[in-house]
Amino acid sequence: MAAGAPHGAGGQVRDPGGLRASLAGLTTRGRSFLAAGAAAAVCAYVLGQGQLLRVGLLLVVLPLICVIALHRTRHRVTAVRRLTPPRVPAGGEARVQLRLENVSRVPTGLLMLQDRVPYVLGPRPRFVLDRVESGGRREVSYRVRSDLRGRYPLGPLQLRLTDPFGLVELTRSFTAYDTLTVVPRTQPLPAVRMTGEAGGYGDGSRRSLALSGEDDVIPRTYRRGDDLRRVHWRSTARYGELMVRREEQPQRTRATVLLDTRGLAYEGAGPDSAFEWAVSAAASTLLHVLEQGFSVRLLTDTGDSVPGEGGGFSSGGTETAEAAGLMMDTLAVVGHSDGSGLGRAYDAVRGGGTNPAASAGDGLLIAFFGDLDDEQTELAARMRQRSAAAVAFVLDSATWTATPSRAEERLRRLRDAGWTALAVPPGAAFAELWRQAGNAPLGPETLGGRG
Repeated sequence: MAAGAPHGAGGQVRDPGGLRASLAGLTTRGRSFLAAGAAAAVCAYVLGQGQLLRVGLLLVVLPLICVIALHRTRHRVTAVRRLTPPRVPAGGEARVQLRLENVSRVPTGLLMLQDRVPYVLGPRPRFVLDRVESGGRREVSYRVRSDLRGRYPLGPLQLRLTDPFGLVELTRSFTAYDTLTVVPRTQPLPAVRMTGEAGGYGDGSRRSLALSGEDDVIPRTYRRGDDLRRVHWRSTARYGELMVRREEQPQRTRATVLLDTRGLAYEGAGPDSAFEWAVSAAASTLLHVLEQGFSVRLLTDTGDSVPGEGGGFSSGGTETAEAAGLMMDTLAVVGHSDGSGLGRAYDAVRGGGTNPAASAGDGLLIAFFGDLDDEQTELAARMRQRSAAAVAFVLDSATWTATPSRAEERLRRLRDAGWTALAVPPGAAFAELWRQAGNAPLGPETLGGRG
């Protein structure tokens, strides 16, 4: 293998090329030596100075010798990158640890190590390793941080080798890379009851969905062979013996978190924009209702549902954690859609898609709307009919840009349809709005009155 060509764990090394590629690695100093040597040789020939010719030949030959020596030197270097953690909230830090090992029989020369990272994560980290003995290891680390959510590639790792005179510099690259996922910021939410009047069920009986986490727990005594992950510690402490959740529990209550991503519904950009607030609030809601034992799905105005296709909800056990990760990864990269209406989301909520059984049914519907015109307000109001409780957080563009707004009129129409509707002012604390939604008075005429 050519000089410095590394083996990347989980990837292949890019072909370093032949001697011609090594000649392209001449530094400015090396090219200056060649130019000076050629000029001295020409002058020596014209002037007939033999001593000057020797100097010129030395200046020309020295860079070429360095190229050949560096090209023919055989090093075998392995590298491993460890990213901890691979998923961080916006504004959080992740640690990247690089470990190099020289698996050849000869020590390496001077190695310059550089890892490629996107500009948004900070400057490219560079390290200089003086000499790595045969079988030796070196570990270096750096930190990355981003205030913007997204998925960012880390790598490929590059090794740069140079000769003692600094005349030649060769770069060898791995092909393997890792991905850092920056998810939206989340905040803990208080345990509240979402109360509303469900339409579409004859007499429109009032329903209450608890988000305190204890109402639907039916424990029983532990039996040999039970999964210890189902141990209910609070009941265990209460009864003085090991208690587990029953396998024959009632069907888990469903919750749909609807995120309006229409580009025309939001104005502004950046971490403090209305859209980023909605994404962060949706992420906080998803984690909260999952922790409380709900079967949850994330729905957008495009009709796309996560997890699963056809509007599927998360299930229990380890699949809940997988679903949470999938939904957070989706929110990490979600952007504005080109849609102009909420028709597809309405079909998904009402069960008009490919899986009618997966509709919101009598579960909980929590929506984050951008600017709503009269038509979309009417469509959003009709989404309420099949849900036991529905909460809408409306981020009116006019409110966020300090221009005259009709948001109060549209909130009233949503409340008349049975929504708990609250307006979201700029910079509002979502935990406080969530508490207001849970404390809203019962009855469609007063729901969300604190908005």
